[in-house]
Amino acid sequence: MTSFIYLHGFASSPKSTKAQDLSDRFTQIQIKLKIPDLNAGDFSHLTITRQLHQVKFYGERPVLSGAEVSRTAEFPDPSIPITLIGSSLGGLTSAHLAEQNPQVQRLVLLAPAFGFLSHWLPSLGAEKIKRWHQEQYCFVYHYGEGRELPLSYNFVTDAAKYQENLLQRPIPTLILHGKQDEVIPIQASRDFARSRPWVELIELDSDHTLANVTDKIWQAIRSFCKLGNGDW
Repeated sequence: MTSFIYLHGFASSPKSTKAQDLSDRFTQIQIKLKIPDLNAGDFSHLTITRQLHQVKFYGERPVLSGAEVSRTAEFPDPSIPITLIGSSLGGLTSAHLAEQNPQVQRLVLLAPAFGFLSHWLPSLGAEKIKRWHQEQYCFVYHYGEGRELPLSYNFVTDAAKYQENLLQRPIPTLILHGKQDEVIPIQASRDFARSRPWVELIELDSDHTLANVTDKIWQAIRSFCKLGNGDW
């Protein structure tokens, strides 16, 4: 009995269109898709490290500023295999979770945010980044909330620790990435897959949202995860 967990993207939520679409499709085949809220009630102090601890107690439990993350991990009993499905920054988080946890036996990454800082920070502009570093908080648009929220600069310093070269565990991985992605260029996934023969990359005629290819994404997930053949 595999456990399926979906990790949403940066400044998103479990109520995103992508998360709800996949949740509905899993429900139709009588499988529960866990979708934790990675904002944890405190987007301002979000870090990748906090996301890792929230989903699975990742080594030593951190001291969290702001709202305390739930003490109930999303990972099930260690005997139960896990498939992680991650979107954008949730994809990067999923990959790092899988690297250190053999319980994760499959990865599905939707427009994963490889090289996130190198792609995102330049879009903010040098002056805004400098001011953010000086003032420690910067307002960013949160799509889940539909408004701008402050985000600590600790998010940047923490994210810098999670580099793709650390991801070397040969775990079956499916990447679906839009060729017109304006946030994370598809080249990031091409480069990641090129040196990892266990990674299958499917290039789609879409942008970062992947909103126009939801049927293709589901077909690919069902095939990759062998859903419908009793293998879950």
